[in-house]
Amino acid sequence: MQTTVVDLRYRMRDILKALDRRERVQILYHGRIKGEIVPAGEPSGGLVEEHPFFGMYRDHSGSVDKTMKDLRKGRTHAF
Repeated sequence: MQTTVVDLRYRMRDILKALDRRERVQILYHGRIKGEIVPAGEPSGGLVEEHPFFGMYRDHSGSVDKTMKDLRKGRTHAF
C-alpha cells in the first residue's frame, strides 16, 4: 500500500487495517517514497553479515578492548 503524509493523519484506520493484513505501507512525500511501515514481527532486513559496516575493522591489528575504548571516547579526548 502507498500513502501520503496527509493520509497518515486522516486515514490512519485504513493504514492500520493494511498492517493487519500484513501489508507494507510506503509513505510518499511529494510523490517520492520517504519511508516504509512494516507489520510488527516481520523481519526488518537482511543478515547482519550483509550490512556494509560488518567487518569494517577486519584489517585492524589492535585489540578489541582498545578499539572499543577509542570509539567510545568523547570529542574532548579526540586529540
